[in-house]
Amino acid sequence: MNEINFTKGVNNKPVASNELQEILSKVNDISGECFFGYPLVATPEGSYSIDASIISPEKGIILFDLVEGTEIGDYKSRQDDLINYVESKLKVHRELVVKRQLIPALEVVTFAPAINNIEDVGDDYYLANCSNLREILNEIEWESADPEIYKLTLSAMESLSSIRKSRSKREARDPESRGAKLKNLEDSIATLDHRQNKAVIEIVEDVQRIRGLAGSGKTIVLALKAAYIHTQYPNWRLAVTFQTRSLKGQFKRLINNFCIEQSGEEPDWTKVRILNAWGAPGGDERDGLYYEFCRTTGQNFFDFRSASKQFGGNDKAFDGACETALAAVSDYPDLYDVLLVDEAQDFDPSFLRLCYAMLGNPKRLIYAYDELQNLSGKSVPPPEEIFGKDDHGNPIVSLGLDNRRDVILEKCYRNSRPILVAAHALGFGIYRSPKANSELGLVQMFDEPGLWNEIGYETSSGSLDKGKDVVLSRSSRTSPEFLENHSEDSDIFYVDKFECEDDQNEWLVNQIEKNINEDELRHDDIIVIHPDPISARKKLGPIRKMLFERNIQSHLAGVDTMADVFFQTESPSITFTGIYRAKGNEAGMVYVINSQDCETSGVGLASLRNRLFTAITRSKAWIRVVGYGDNMDDLIAESRKLFHENFSLNFKYPTDKELEKLRVVHRDLSPDEKARLDSKKKGFEEAIQSIGSGELEVDDLEDALSQLDEAQKKKFLEALRGKDE
Repeated sequence: MNEINFTKGVNNKPVASNELQEILSKVNDISGECFFGYPLVATPEGSYSIDASIISPEKGIILFDLVEGTEIGDYKSRQDDLINYVESKLKVHRELVVKRQLIPALEVVTFAPAINNIEDVGDDYYLANCSNLREILNEIEWESADPEIYKLTLSAMESLSSIRKSRSKREARDPESRGAKLKNLEDSIATLDHRQNKAVIEIVEDVQRIRGLAGSGKTIVLALKAAYIHTQYPNWRLAVTFQTRSLKGQFKRLINNFCIEQSGEEPDWTKVRILNAWGAPGGDERDGLYYEFCRTTGQNFFDFRSASKQFGGNDKAFDGACETALAAVSDYPDLYDVLLVDEAQDFDPSFLRLCYAMLGNPKRLIYAYDELQNLSGKSVPPPEEIFGKDDHGNPIVSLGLDNRRDVILEKCYRNSRPILVAAHALGFGIYRSPKANSELGLVQMFDEPGLWNEIGYETSSGSLDKGKDVVLSRSSRTSPEFLENHSEDSDIFYVDKFECEDDQNEWLVNQIEKNINEDELRHDDIIVIHPDPISARKKLGPIRKMLFERNIQSHLAGVDTMADVFFQTESPSITFTGIYRAKGNEAGMVYVINSQDCETSGVGLASLRNRLFTAITRSKAWIRVVGYGDNMDDLIAESRKLFHENFSLNFKYPTDKELEKLRVVHRDLSPDEKARLDSKKKGFEEAIQSIGSGELEVDDLEDALSQLDEAQKKKFLEALRGKDE
């Protein structure tokens, strides 16, 4: 039985929409996507919202002109306009046109369910009510339907084929080159799946939560949702916020392109704001939601230095600042109609409550987060816990069983199955050997086994229960096969060890030169990630110098560029970065160097493996994990077991007692680990100098700050004070 997926946007014709959906849901010979209030098309008079549309492999495109009452008006002119608008929209896509004729079938039906005597007014234009709509649909056929053309048609109707294009034009002469394979991948993912469609188009008059893995499309969903809301409600005040500043350019590009595609105009940037969560004085570029809240309510603003001093450390500073801001105000300001929060896993609940407080009624707060971004074994708290209870003891926010308010994006469209499973295997230490008899090989694990199912894993054998052996794998349902069919597994995921750092660097430079000159990859197809943000500049410098001597330009994100810039678009340049600036970004080829630093025993191992997980999941096609020294042997051994298990996760699930041990064992300080940590801290002296000169930002340091002693914290705060001055 064929199935139509329904997605309801804004069309202000609820009765006709419901009647149409009821009839279409009972038709067995039509499949595809049905949108209400979507797509929007640009016309000389501005944005035009189509009442309803079906994109179907059996029928082509059917546009619906919905009539709520009995006055059908000049429906022929409306149908002519609809055809002209959509033809103009689609004909700019060359792959959908042959000899100036549109390939997909295109028809318009005026649907007026309140009219009974439809036969008295019908003619050669399709006019339908509930009694004859099925008959009309049976007449419409797309005889030359091709699966690939259908996907391209759906992508064009969703306005994604131009929005999701690469940052610069891609040309590949060799159809078997990496550049050609990457182009095919990008073309194949230029269509949203049904869950993503619903998350973008359906506007909920309350809090909405969007969950999913890295690469499941959360950022693009939020950007398109912001643009769709702005196009439909241009007078609403809307803001998008996040933790990783390099996301700012990506959000601005996506929102701008979508608005132009839908309305023919750029967004009104006085109504749409893209800003950091914290912010600081210094104009619009430095503004942030917390700073705006303080400025509006007239209370003292804590910068990072003063918040750390007041509330005690990097992990408590922003939380304390937000809690203080909320407690100081009883009458919250009505600043926005919609707030969208990306990377919500990076924030304490206090920031989400601050966002909630800045909204008028209804509270349209949309927050998205990655179930595994921190690999901490804990997820973002439920909304009942985040937003608390009212005076009667009832939850202020509860999503219930409404899947429109709680969207789970279980498919991963960035990472192929081998890359994603490898990231989880190394991030959790699934195949890691214990370093001592009393130690577990595992580094960390979810407290709740069922979370593995929620993020798209299936039980191949065993039992997904605590204390039980289990084998977990991903199917084509949640990891599409086209993401991995372009290359062998051993090419998609590659791990190697070198005798010394110089040998690693020489190999890396040779590989990048080959990528550019032979593989037809562009400079912005490549990211080089150093796991340790403190030493990144020092360690990456010699590699960049060698590339420069071979006439290959590169930049260190946030150092050679502004803090908000990740990819250099003005001229071809390869992005080098520490791990935290890499979050939220992606590329076809990702090199993770000095990976041996992500293996140790005892203190900080969970954090180090989190870095490795995040770095691996930046890759859209190929990942290279390289390093040198004895610790690299352990990562290679884990990777070999992963290949042997055909990229599945085969392990014994920890018991509650073992889970408790995992939460402690890799964070305790043994004498050896203390010595190692002291050595690390010496490198922090250079980091302090870099902060003072502006070469490093506070968010580049993240968990490293929590490992400082009081004297070093004081010195760090003094460096910040000097920077402020």
